[in-house]
Amino acid sequence: MARIAGIDVPRDKRVVISLTYIYGIGKKTAIDILKNANVSEEIRVKDLTEDQLNNIRQEVAKLQLEGDLRREVAMNIRRLMEIGSYRGMRHRRGLPVRGQNTRNNARTRKGKKSAAAKKKK
Repeated sequence: MARIAGIDVPRDKRVVISLTYIYGIGKKTAIDILKNANVSEEIRVKDLTEDQLNNIRQEVAKLQLEGDLRREVAMNIRRLMEIGSYRGMRHRRGLPVRGQNTRNNARTRKGKKSAAAKKKK
């Protein structure tokens, strides 16, 4: 395994796919990193030279990734909750934040269905 930004990326996959294993790097960002580092997208991680690996590491070091990025996202959510915005209230209640309908679906956010009070006949 090659180590980039403190993460072990898979050796047998193409470099462009392996970079997406790092939190904060998607396919587009991975392509941009490789273009700036002058590395082909088709090459496998195990076939990279040490020089190419160092170029990739330098490009990745310019980005905000992993722990720092997770911390920033958590701080943004906490800020929304503290100021009492609509999105913050949805986060606090554990409901969908982006305007989805909750009458029938939204089970991922709401959790398992709880039994409602029994109706008398």
